[in-house]
Amino acid sequence: MLNFIIKGGPVMIPILLGSLVGFAIAIERLLVFRNTRLDSFKFSEEIFKNLKAGHVKKALDLCTHEHHPLSNIFKIGIERRALPPDRLEKVLEQVGNNHIYKLEKRLGGLLSIVSIEPLLGFLGTITGLIRAFMTWEKAGANVTVSSLASGIYEAMITTAAGLTIAIPLYICYNYFISRIKIISNELTNHSLQLLEVIAETNSKA
Repeated sequence: MLNFIIKGGPVMIPILLGSLVGFAIAIERLLVFRNTRLDSFKFSEEIFKNLKAGHVKKALDLCTHEHHPLSNIFKIGIERRALPPDRLEKVLEQVGNNHIYKLEKRLGGLLSIVSIEPLLGFLGTITGLIRAFMTWEKAGANVTVSSLASGIYEAMITTAAGLTIAIPLYICYNYFISRIKIISNELTNHSLQLLEVIAETNSKA
């Protein structure tokens, strides 16, 4: 492996640095998204059932025990249930937006690395071919395959390295974006249901 890195030439340095940063971001985000797994429908039904039965403390306890953005939104909504409906809706919307922002953190950097890695690989291809042609020019009719090998190695290895790094990181990026869309929809839909339940329970109080 080290031999291939050396043969890849100086362009391999930014390619490898980018891979370290990219995979560090991907792993950190995977750990974050691992804590966002929740059966939102089952959780919401349990909260709504307790609120309708007047078991506010039990509903709050259920929210406290979960580590999902939805549980935090529900907790704040229940705690501030005395607010006017339009004001409470804005509060829940802001809390939801803050959670989505936290989930999107560093994804811009990950996308930049996904875009740059293949470009660095193509740059290595160009520099490698330039080296090969310069060697050919100097050697003239005495050129041999071995004399061109270093430039060709650089061209091929950097291209392969850039694509090898970019492809799995792009898969990770798309996974994160799809999870954010799902979570965003869950937060919006269940928050609206919570507002309806709170309005219903307040009217009976």
